[in-house]
Amino acid sequence: MAVIAVIDYDMGNLHSACKGLEKAGATTQVTDVAADLAAADGVVLPGVGAFDPAMQHLRSRDLVEPIRQIIASGKPFLGICLGLQVLFEASEEGNEPGLGIIAGTIKRFRPEPGLTIPHMGWNQLQLTQPEIALWQSVTSGDWVYFVHSFYAAPVEASLNAATITHGSQEVTAAIARDNLMAVQFHPEKSASVGLKILSNFVELVEAKALVGSRRR
Repeated sequence: MAVIAVIDYDMGNLHSACKGLEKAGATTQVTDVAADLAAADGVVLPGVGAFDPAMQHLRSRDLVEPIRQIIASGKPFLGICLGLQVLFEASEEGNEPGLGIIAGTIKRFRPEPGLTIPHMGWNQLQLTQPEIALWQSVTSGDWVYFVHSFYAAPVEASLNAATITHGSQEVTAAIARDNLMAVQFHPEKSASVGLKILSNFVELVEAKALVGSRRR
């Protein structure tokens, strides 16, 4: 059975992320050891909290380069919430440089009359890469759960895999490029739609692991 490593860097929601993945059929391994990440069939970077402490924790554990290498290797990789944001170059929330895997910045929602910040609660996805494996049996208009005050703004708009509208602002809800996928929302808190998204990731990991075992 394929193993999915869940990166432990003291930034929350490890238990709920693992529980969601396990409910979707995964075998999970919580770890902050680079060798474990390299040995796993897929990797998930969850996270709740602020950008600067997240990057400081990743650096203190010497995980920055291993994460970059894993993504470059083609291994399935899923970022969740803060785990999406740290993939970018920088954030308006802090001063630390991000992982720099995705060109772009994490931006704060613009205040506007009647707009609640943080954006907390359910919102409807608009799929902009509907063909990717993560969205199998997911459709535009499906509801998922968010908690965030900042959103990703990739330089290449084509990286957007889904968007949402909050107030008058249409912002990134997910990104995807080859083996790299990341979502701003919490699939583990998004009921049946979230479980389907996690199941799709698990199936992708298992399929790639099976192909890899046949080649060996």
